[in-house]
Amino acid sequence: MVPLINGDLRPQDRLPFSAIIDRPPLLLPEGVRLVVWPVVNIEEWDISRPMPRMVSPPPGGQAPVPDVPNWTWHEYGMRIGVWRLMDAFKNVGVRPTLSINAKVCETRPRVTQAALDAGWEFMAHCYEQIPIQKIPDERAMMQQTLDVLTRFTGTRPEGWLGPGRSQTLQTPDLIKELGMKWFGDWVLDDQPQHVHTRHGPLVSVPYTIELNDINIMLTAHERSDAMLLRAQEIFARLYAESANGARIMAFGVHPYISGATHRIRHFEMMLEFLASQPGVVFWNGSEICNWFQQASPLPTS
Repeated sequence: MVPLINGDLRPQDRLPFSAIIDRPPLLLPEGVRLVVWPVVNIEEWDISRPMPRMVSPPPGGQAPVPDVPNWTWHEYGMRIGVWRLMDAFKNVGVRPTLSINAKVCETRPRVTQAALDAGWEFMAHCYEQIPIQKIPDERAMMQQTLDVLTRFTGTRPEGWLGPGRSQTLQTPDLIKELGMKWFGDWVLDDQPQHVHTRHGPLVSVPYTIELNDINIMLTAHERSDAMLLRAQEIFARLYAESANGARIMAFGVHPYISGATHRIRHFEMMLEFLASQPGVVFWNGSEICNWFQQASPLPTS
């Protein structure tokens, strides 16, 4: 391994290169053909800062503070959109992973309590929606995030996802040091991977930017049914490839995007399509991590 400045490790120093065609088959439990990892992202946007995303471009291209139009667009997801998503998952009997800014437990406990009551997994997603690189004390923020979520849920989160999948070169070390088992920031594989940290091994659970409503609906400005169609195409390829070893099909959605009136029916259809396929299971992040650690244990020496 080649350390960088101050001894920090690059991602490629933590994870050896591996071509999937060279690996031994990674086996799923009998009767399981493909694992779907559903992730719902719920965020806390601070009106005193520039908004993390914009659907309404500001006049003159200058980010205003306060940005009331885009803050209220996000707030629609809290008031309306998230309840549509909850109904959609309930109707197919799926309990997703909730990628949650911990502050939402303090500002919108009605939302987080409903997710907790529904049995959703809570994945730590910073305290507020800010890129990790802009936080002065990353470790203190991560500790605060875990403390708030543990008090609210009664269970310490096992997984981590940075806002926008942002990391510093120290983030994997801190995730492991603070007692978590896995993270979802690295979108570099279709299978979980063992990742080296200074405090022991960590599991990278494969998340996605390709089947994520931010990139499809906000960045690319696709039609309302684009995520459904892309999910069907991704499923077809991964399902075929899973004959040669396990594959993880992740997707990420946000209440203010997929919970909008013109998109929710297509999201419901996506869930119904995936749930109807033979050999497909919906697992949360910890279920994927626990299976992987048993199916692909690290050498003991």
